[in-house]
Amino acid sequence: MRLSHDVFLEQQQKLLMTPELRQAIAILQMSTLELTEYIQRELEENPFLEEKEDPVEIDRESIENDNTRMEDWLEFFHDRDIGYTPSDKEEEKSFDNFLTRRPSLYEHLEFQLHITAKTEEDLAIGNYLIGSIDNNGYLCVDLDEVAQKLNVSKKKVEDVLSLIQSFHPHGVGARDLAECLLLQLRHYGKECDIAKTIINNHLGDLARGKLNKIAQTLGITVQKVQNICDLIRTLDPKPGLQYSNNNEIKYVLPDVFVEKVDGEYIVIVNDFNFPRLIINQVYENILRQPNAFPSDARKYLEEKMGSAIWLIRSIEQRRMTLYKVARCIVDIQNEFLDHGVEYMKPLNLKQVAEIVDVHESTVSRATTNKYIQTPQGLFELKYFFSSGVDSCCGSTKVSSKSIKHMLEEMVAAEDPTKPLSDDAIAKLLNKKGIRISRRTVAKYRHELGILSTMARKRY
Repeated sequence: MRLSHDVFLEQQQKLLMTPELRQAIAILQMSTLELTEYIQRELEENPFLEEKEDPVEIDRESIENDNTRMEDWLEFFHDRDIGYTPSDKEEEKSFDNFLTRRPSLYEHLEFQLHITAKTEEDLAIGNYLIGSIDNNGYLCVDLDEVAQKLNVSKKKVEDVLSLIQSFHPHGVGARDLAECLLLQLRHYGKECDIAKTIINNHLGDLARGKLNKIAQTLGITVQKVQNICDLIRTLDPKPGLQYSNNNEIKYVLPDVFVEKVDGEYIVIVNDFNFPRLIINQVYENILRQPNAFPSDARKYLEEKMGSAIWLIRSIEQRRMTLYKVARCIVDIQNEFLDHGVEYMKPLNLKQVAEIVDVHESTVSRATTNKYIQTPQGLFELKYFFSSGVDSCCGSTKVSSKSIKHMLEEMVAAEDPTKPLSDDAIAKLLNKKGIRISRRTVAKYRHELGILSTMARKRY
């Protein structure tokens, strides 16, 4: 076989990810709040962008002064270098400077420690222990290690830990789940020997709903076990999360509004808060002047001009894509908007992409982190995409979300003393024309967080 090196021409079609294309894709994925912040940053950085103000009456004097302003700008650029000069202006006062926040778990416990600690040694040990408590409220360090590290007795560390375990939130400073639950029972004055035994030895059986097994082991009635287990379920297994930063208020701003007007659903893309961007005419006219700048300055201005034009186009393209996708979803899920989740139809990205005539990835980006306000409530656009289950009549399918809603209603209406099994639920759904197996019912039940038949049973 003869090998040789040859040079030849070949035509190929390739899709190059230019910076402009990356920007358009990023803008399509942004939510309304994210895009508003992005536009504000671009307005600050790009001199060719300006916000379009409401139309006002223009006086004749301003029109006559346009030529004078242009000459002044040209003279300014000739006499000075283009660049950014930071301002020494003091920061303006804002209400944001006076906002407060909820104290963290560490700060909350440290405050209580400073009030109750009797000696400097207790304060030092307490600070070390509080610093070793995780976000869930559990102590993550061994007491022997603390005693050795601080050169104190273990008895002293245990005394300070007992002090911390009396703090709010109740159950904080525990070393495991059982101790956490017992601390809360002690605080509420509901501690008893049976409850201690169940927490220390039968938490696994309690989680699986094996009340009969617990009753036989302890030699008491199953009704008494049930009452104690109901009490244990009211306790907080992770008390530290009450002071977690995850509970900060997070605002959801709808990206699309759907309103019913004269029997027809109208789709409105939420772009009311966006600044209306236009090209700054002064800079644009200056750029058109021949030989007005050196080559480096002209290149910089041309790049900014192109970036401004592409940003305006990308925002408009995002609006049109989002409108088409939302319009398609509304048309398909019309019955859901009228009657609720029971009438939701199965839908996937491919179906919407074929109708809108775009790629599936575009539909995915257009629906990511986007919310739609409908007569049925506020939903994420991804909520409307769900798999389907075959029905007994014809080739139509039933949405999995619709089936889950039926399952929840069946469990809510069941007799607590005789809860429905997965097989019984499957048979009831089959009677409603939904072809579904027991394993699928069990899968949906787990996804909804519904306990098993044994765990739901009341005695």
